[in-house]
Amino acid sequence: MEMRFHYLRPDQITVQRNAFPVAYVPLGTLEWHGLHNPLGADGLQAEEIAIRCAKKGGGIVFPTVYYGESRVNSLLETDLKYREGICERMSLQQDAFDDNKYPYTGMQQIEHYNHHLIHIMSEVASYGFKLVVFVVGHYPLIENARCAVISYNQWAYDKRWDRIGAMAVADFLALRDKFENAGDHAGGWETSHLMASNPETVDLSLAAENLQFGIMSKRNPITSTAEFGNEIYDIAVNEIVERVNKWMKDPGKNMGHGINLE
Repeated sequence: MEMRFHYLRPDQITVQRNAFPVAYVPLGTLEWHGLHNPLGADGLQAEEIAIRCAKKGGGIVFPTVYYGESRVNSLLETDLKYREGICERMSLQQDAFDDNKYPYTGMQQIEHYNHHLIHIMSEVASYGFKLVVFVVGHYPLIENARCAVISYNQWAYDKRWDRIGAMAVADFLALRDKFENAGDHAGGWETSHLMASNPETVDLSLAAENLQFGIMSKRNPITSTAEFGNEIYDIAVNEIVERVNKWMKDPGKNMGHGINLE
């Protein structure tokens, strides 16, 4: 069954929404993930988790968000340890990722993205969903997503109409008590994910020791397997679906002041 909102006709959306009114919104970015992985790695992983959640527990997956986050904070391309090397490997000028290439400050970009997520929540709500689940692929965006959830909840708290609930999830948080060093950047964790869901985007020959650059992991990407990727995908999905089901059983408990963000 197709789970992606933008692929569905109105009648299909209505049936699936009425059966389980949960909308998953994957959050990614465009960022260096080694020579062996695509720059859209974070969004691809978030989308795969969202689709697996919807297939397992119900719900619909909205289009993945790749744009709008801060491009001068928490990004490998702007990290002084990696910026020069990334520019060299991508045949870019050394100042390609400088802050002054963007018309807005880092704080303005953060605020813009938070507003963008709040707007997305309102858009999802307009289609009759009761819960939006931000599935974070680029780990730093968990803070933006949580901020958006809190801000929307505060704004909509005393509205007369039924408001949408929201939560933000990430696989590395869902699995931190189940795996040592859950999550990574372009290492054996993320690369295994991509080998399981998007194998055509990975070239392990480019993960050889002498080619590795911009990898943050205790798992060497050369050891990545689709089997491990599917394992950690599925365990994360089980954890997220369980949390979603718990929310749906008692929405009121999760829409007041001081909501639990975990």
